[in-house]
Amino acid sequence: MNEFSLIQRFFTSGGVSRDDVVLGVGDDGAVVRCSPDQEWVMTSDILLAGRHFPKATTAYDVAYKALAVNLSDLAAMGAEPAWASLQLVLPEADERWLSDFARGFYELAKGYDLQLVGGDTVRGPLAVGLHLCGGVPTGKALTRGGAQSGDLIYVTGSVGDAALGLGILQGTIDLAQNHHPQLIHRLNRPTPRVQEGIVLRDRASAAIDLSDGLVADLGHILSSSGVGANIELGRVPVSDAYEAYLQGGGDWAFALSHGDDYELCFTLPPEHAVAVQEDFASLACPLRQIGTIEPGAGLRIRQMDGSLYRSDRRGFDHFSQ
Repeated sequence: MNEFSLIQRFFTSGGVSRDDVVLGVGDDGAVVRCSPDQEWVMTSDILLAGRHFPKATTAYDVAYKALAVNLSDLAAMGAEPAWASLQLVLPEADERWLSDFARGFYELAKGYDLQLVGGDTVRGPLAVGLHLCGGVPTGKALTRGGAQSGDLIYVTGSVGDAALGLGILQGTIDLAQNHHPQLIHRLNRPTPRVQEGIVLRDRASAAIDLSDGLVADLGHILSSSGVGANIELGRVPVSDAYEAYLQGGGDWAFALSHGDDYELCFTLPPEHAVAVQEDFASLACPLRQIGTIEPGAGLRIRQMDGSLYRSDRRGFDHFSQ
């Protein structure tokens, strides 16, 4: 099977066909139709075997996660997914692996009306790169730079499960077996909060997705906005499995600093709080206020007794690990 037959067989008919795609997979480039009342958000991420996912991860989960983390970037900016291009580095053209990969990719893509319009395939160590484009009304894209003193800080879902799941697979976390499937699922199949990001367009002052850990990613909002923050450790949302980990002697490091959660962290003027909470409830998305934006600089994490929580780890960084 050569490169072109590989593309033809696995990536030309994924079940999504958009009216605004003039020319999709199969040429030197894709052609899409744009409109003057929309801006297009573009994002890309690369996932490497052994770095971003264990080498034993199924092809289905590799594809699902690769797409989910890119969709999460669009969600953080309030963009509606439209098109994707795929860059796939393969050790070999294994038909069974490719079939499983395509199934995982398209299952998630269909849920967001996302059409694959092109890409590239080469031989080499396994890696998956995606470039996504999504639409947002002109001037409505969420950014990291708008937080103001007095804004409330929110986090969707829960944090820390993916890091615990990785620890379980690596044999470094000792936790009851009944928690393992949930934690490994959170690692392999994160939920992109796309609809939630769209809801926040006219309300949130700043937003980011939690890829590198709450401390690091909230820090990006604070730096970009020129503000500080105070958060309460006891309000950081964690799952029942993470609570069991804490009760067994674990600490907060995985929830605060290890990343791979792909939840949204955003800041919100207080006058929008009730409406946003109601909309998130209708989306069945858990939401927790964890703190407040303050003047000055820096992030302060306070424990139940009011004392400061200190951690040596600030978040994931590719070039400092």
